[in-house]
Amino acid sequence: MSEQTSEPRTPTASRPRKADGPADAPNGKGAAEPPSFTPEQRAQIETLSMNLARAAMTAQGAIAEMALKNAERPAALSPDPFHVAPALTEVMGRLAAQPDKLMRAQADLFSRYLDLWQSAARRMSGEAPTAAASAPRGDKRFQAPEWSDNPVFEVIKQSYLITSGWLNELVAGVEGVEPMTRRRVEFFTKMLTDALSPSNFLMSNPEALRALAESGGESLVRGMQNFAADLERGGGQLAIAQTDYQMFRIGENVATAPGKVVFRNEIIELIQYSPTTDQVCEIPLVIFPPWINKFYILDLRPENSMIRWLASQGITVFVASWVNPDASLATRTFEDYMREGIYAGVAAAMDQCGVSKVNTVGYCIGGTLLSATLAHMAARKVNPIASATFFAAQQDFSEAGDLLLFTSEDWLADLEKRMDEGGGVLSGQTMADTFNALRANDLIWSFFVNNYLLGKEPKPFDLLFWNSDQTRMPRTLHLFYLRKFYGENALAKGELTLDSVRLNLEDVKTPIYVQSSKEDHIAPARSVYKGARLFGGPVTFTLAGSGHIAGVINAPAANKYQHWTNEALPPTLEEWQAGAIEHPGSWWPHWAAWLKQRSGDLVPARDPAHGNLAPLAEAPGSYVKVKS
Repeated sequence: MSEQTSEPRTPTASRPRKADGPADAPNGKGAAEPPSFTPEQRAQIETLSMNLARAAMTAQGAIAEMALKNAERPAALSPDPFHVAPALTEVMGRLAAQPDKLMRAQADLFSRYLDLWQSAARRMSGEAPTAAASAPRGDKRFQAPEWSDNPVFEVIKQSYLITSGWLNELVAGVEGVEPMTRRRVEFFTKMLTDALSPSNFLMSNPEALRALAESGGESLVRGMQNFAADLERGGGQLAIAQTDYQMFRIGENVATAPGKVVFRNEIIELIQYSPTTDQVCEIPLVIFPPWINKFYILDLRPENSMIRWLASQGITVFVASWVNPDASLATRTFEDYMREGIYAGVAAAMDQCGVSKVNTVGYCIGGTLLSATLAHMAARKVNPIASATFFAAQQDFSEAGDLLLFTSEDWLADLEKRMDEGGGVLSGQTMADTFNALRANDLIWSFFVNNYLLGKEPKPFDLLFWNSDQTRMPRTLHLFYLRKFYGENALAKGELTLDSVRLNLEDVKTPIYVQSSKEDHIAPARSVYKGARLFGGPVTFTLAGSGHIAGVINAPAANKYQHWTNEALPPTLEEWQAGAIEHPGSWWPHWAAWLKQRSGDLVPARDPAHGNLAPLAEAPGSYVKVKS
């Protein structure tokens, strides 16, 4: 600021100045020479200014359009959509009642910041001190070199890591709180701290600033164009693109295994795949994937297609392709999916092949339905299933993953209202948003930075294309599933009734193979293991490396990950792991050997076009192509 004088100030516009000299300062003493720029620099500044203005106008236009599209929609169902306020109040109240603990926590935070200040000071003096805080293993947010090479950004990063780590540890360590309450607050706190990462903001993300400078602002223009396109694609709701959706065509470059649709009802299309061997096992395999996603996770590319691999092993493969339900199916029940899904699919496969039994697979929620159906069959004294395999499927939900946090009655009441407004179905985008929230850094914020701050197009990735291709959920079915399984854990307790039949998994004597994944956040290994011990017959349990998808879809040719086996089934997963043997690579060959022992003799290969059922369409059928 200028020094005050007794002379009246003259407006800058009227002050005379020399063409080539410095402007007089208000105090009459003169001012520093303003920076001079070359014509090229002036052009760069003008380009940057114009692009910043374009980016701002694009964002403003998109937001205005969003506001218009949402103007007639109902107001938000809840001011607290995660229903965390009561839990947060209880945790904060417990903290306030423990002033000693709070003071120790504050002293710990101050100590961590003191370490950071000392580390920064030593670095400024030319030393190479140990970082006061480091990102956890696998954290990809701070990979740009500036986060480590630039002292300012390194301090920003470490300050964030210290504060977020301290806050998450603080709420996790509160005593005297009901476990689910604390878990809800932990989840919300992590969501909040993840959202506030400096990597998510333009002015504190060095990679984004570098892209802005190098492109003259074009990166931000492209980013805001991506933002506007995502709003348009989401119909006024932000649907962050995770891949180039135009690169994939179902039946053309994903879901390409040859076969025929041989059966169809309102719930499923049953696809029989073409054999690739001269002889096949007598007993065919019928796979029931989850109805939340489309079935082609089993057939993304020829090199990682489980369907093609099973066919190469001499297995006749059937897959149920679930309908993408609209409002006309809103009242369909869990029993309907059992009867018209599992029962009908099994019967059609037996009819097509002329056999009296089939082997089955249930993946994720499809496995939960298959488990209940096995218990229903046992109670009815019918047994058309020679064996059942479960991929990442839960029967006991007492230790289910973070999806438990989305199944409180308050949450379900909101969900009911949303489905009522949607004509009795829950949109696929809502389901995608829920699953993305479970891994926000990987599935939300990484794309937020890439698409909007860096202005890049998301890379073509078939797995993420599939991940976004979720189906709608019928109101009656979905609420029953969430309440009875996640809410009440009724199947594990022997309290679930379907078609007036009380189900007990101990009555199931069918040979069972259970696959779980070590890093699964949807169906945690401990939860899957507890379910495996509920069956009354022989059970083989296998633990695979990686998570919910990569742990299952791991073709042997990839030579990735590992798996563990143990013939015993002790009371806890920890005991099982202590006695398990580790094997490199895919678990598929271990399962195939188990499956073939229960698949009968070899018979001539079956052409799906010449079975007992007339083919209705070419694979992958029509249900899989219906978008939400």
